[in-house]
Amino acid sequence: MKKALKILIVIIILGLLGWVLWFFKENNSKSAVLYKTNTAFITTIEKKSVATGKITPEDETNIKPQISGIIAEILVEEGNFVKAGDLLARIKIIPDEKSLNSAQGRVKIAELNLGNIKRDYNRNKKLLDKGVIAIQNFNSIELDYNQAVQELENAHSDYKIIKVGSANSSTSANTNIRSTVTGTILEIPVKVGHQVIESNNFNEGTTIASIADLNKMIFEGNVDEAEVGKLKEGTLLDVKIGAIEGVIYKARLNFVAPKGTEDEGAVLFKIKAALTLNDSTYVRAGYSANAELILDKRIDILAVKESLIQYDRKTEKPFLEIETGEQVFEKRDVKLGISDGINVEILSGINETDKIKVWNKASKEDNNK
Repeated sequence: MKKALKILIVIIILGLLGWVLWFFKENNSKSAVLYKTNTAFITTIEKKSVATGKITPEDETNIKPQISGIIAEILVEEGNFVKAGDLLARIKIIPDEKSLNSAQGRVKIAELNLGNIKRDYNRNKKLLDKGVIAIQNFNSIELDYNQAVQELENAHSDYKIIKVGSANSSTSANTNIRSTVTGTILEIPVKVGHQVIESNNFNEGTTIASIADLNKMIFEGNVDEAEVGKLKEGTLLDVKIGAIEGVIYKARLNFVAPKGTEDEGAVLFKIKAALTLNDSTYVRAGYSANAELILDKRIDILAVKESLIQYDRKTEKPFLEIETGEQVFEKRDVKLGISDGINVEILSGINETDKIKVWNKASKEDNNK
């Protein structure tokens, strides 16, 4: 038993010795970690913000009828170019029975009144010719007669307007819907047979057509409250339209909303910018677009790659590791400026000749800094 125990102890000792030798061999065979270095450089950094929005006409006009009725005819189509005064549609009047009956009654009363005054007028005209009455007396009777004639004409006109929408067949009839501006028809929301309501002080009326000048387009979007304070009217924007690839349009900011609106917890401010169009592409109203706004810009500044920046775990201050000897680095606090997400401005702490450690592996030493 003692002999077997001795043999077992020898085997265990030899095993431990073999493991120790293997461990040292493996560790000694590993090559040292070599860190690459980089340097600062002079560049220009722009801090940008992206606003999402759409392309809309600068001015869009809704054409509305001056009288209620039913669409009898539409003479244009969406996309047509029209000039101010062009005929767009015609309306068929469906008169109100009560108003029509009242107008008919007014015509009859005017006819009866005129017949009575006319008999008196003719009788006094004969007396005037014979010299029986004075001219002053006849003038008053003649005035009554002329007023009665005019009243009958007015009654007939009112009756026609209620019945057919116009007192005559002139081109300015209320049933003829004409364009008030020059531009392209964007939308015709009604069809033949649709009932429409006139525009008045109590009702905005039914839109017959929407017309806009597509040569004057604007970008309309929203920016976050954190960035709106840096915007100035007159700033140039780069606008990219999703439907038109490879083309960047210039736009000049001309409006920043004085009041924001809350959207899903964020406060957004509306902006508008006049778009500069070109002849090679056709921009349609309603295109979705993104606009890049330059919030800040630094020219010819000292910068490094932002990936080189490290932060102290305790103070959270930024620092770089600068090479002082062969693969020997020292911590150097730096002050940062503007960043575009790739490069960051160095305000103080290093110069162009300093070699900066490219930290690619986390170590116990790095974690304790």
